[in-house]
Amino acid sequence: MNYRQRYDEYLALFNAQIAVCCDRFLPVGSRVCEAARYSLLAGGKRVRAVLCMAACELLGGRAQQAAQLACAVEMLHCYSLIHDDLPCMDNDDFRRGKPSCHKAFGEATALLAGDLLLTEAFEAIAGAPVSEAARVRATAALAHGAGSAGMVYGQELDLQYENQPTGEDVLRRVHRNKTGALINAAMQMGAAAADGAEEDCRRLEQFAYDLGLVFQIVDDVLDVTSTSEELGKPVGSDAENHKTTFATLYGPQGAMDLAQKINAEACGRLERAYGERSEFLTALAGSLLRRRT
Repeated sequence: MNYRQRYDEYLALFNAQIAVCCDRFLPVGSRVCEAARYSLLAGGKRVRAVLCMAACELLGGRAQQAAQLACAVEMLHCYSLIHDDLPCMDNDDFRRGKPSCHKAFGEATALLAGDLLLTEAFEAIAGAPVSEAARVRATAALAHGAGSAGMVYGQELDLQYENQPTGEDVLRRVHRNKTGALINAAMQMGAAAADGAEEDCRRLEQFAYDLGLVFQIVDDVLDVTSTSEELGKPVGSDAENHKTTFATLYGPQGAMDLAQKINAEACGRLERAYGERSEFLTALAGSLLRRRT
């Protein structure tokens, strides 16, 4: 397997489908839609979209089946980023090397753009070219991963512990919800498109939450070791907000040692369950562990 080529193929499929979704759900002529497109089409690794399509293929489906579901999860993820950047949340002026949505369009328009992307994500699922049962499963997965038992709860916990010293158990709970839950939703949506069995869904869930934790640990390390130019967003914001992170708990190297351990265990379980079919997903996990942006 050529990992980079496979990743690029997933990206090409996603980019073609997100253009269709923008035309359908974010029509030209509305300033709110313009703001939503500005953030949605600003680039990024599209990790959740790729995971959605890769999970579908792992379980015997075709990536094309899951492409519109992949767009839905990226639309919802983008809403969360727009809202995260607002002054009432993380108050970040840049995202992916460009002015944040509220800096480019104003706070009210940015707020509405996030609301719009959240809403249209579910319309995208409703119109996806999969079975009715798969659409129901995908809707439930995304709602669960994004709501009071997932991302929003994680954001609440993140704000709650912002000025409090915390330990690893609390950090794991914050990031299981804030980051891992939406990654799991993406993989469960891909599994739904492939009509995946319950046992497969449980395996993917464990892998997704481990992947989300590794992603966050690396984020914490990059916030203290990288530059704004490399990341495309401000660095040092965790320290400014008095947040306890894996990097402050264990130091950058200690945090990376923990990430490597979690990653190795997660990839080992997936390889034992799926053999060669797991090769792309384990390679993706390794690339997220080594990323610099």
